[in-house]
Amino acid sequence: MVDVTAKASTERVATAQAVVLMKPETLEQIQQGKIAKGDVLAVAQVAGVMGAKRTSDLIPMCHPLFLSSVDISFTEDRRPNADGLCSITIVATVKTTGQTGVEMEAMTAVSVAALTIYDMCKAIDRGMTVTDVCLLSKSGGKSGTYIREGRVKVKA
Repeated sequence: MVDVTAKASTERVATAQAVVLMKPETLEQIQQGKIAKGDVLAVAQVAGVMGAKRTSDLIPMCHPLFLSSVDISFTEDRRPNADGLCSITIVATVKTTGQTGVEMEAMTAVSVAALTIYDMCKAIDRGMTVTDVCLLSKSGGKSGTYIREGRVKVKA
């Protein structure tokens, strides 16, 4: 791990996203609450928060952090893309005050939430794809603010 002892504690915020592509029927069943394992987005939200909190257990060189906030939201797009697939975009914003950033916690949160959606729906749609996992923005620390340039492609 990198030694952060001499770094100043500052407010750190990071936002990341992931997209899950699926059949229109799968999204319809999620929206209607007909998935056998339960409320997909509620479970995925809890899983994403848990993922953010456990990032240092999963990524070997990450510092364990005290997170002050983890916010996870979902945007459903019913319009099929060129391949006939609909999508759920997951966005996570993670905050802390500390000596190192929370980019990995935000990216882990969206990844775990996306994998949870896959797990809960795989019985009806094994062809789902998790895509576009990326950092959208971060602020705080010596390196300052980063905002992803250009639009992230969310429809394949």
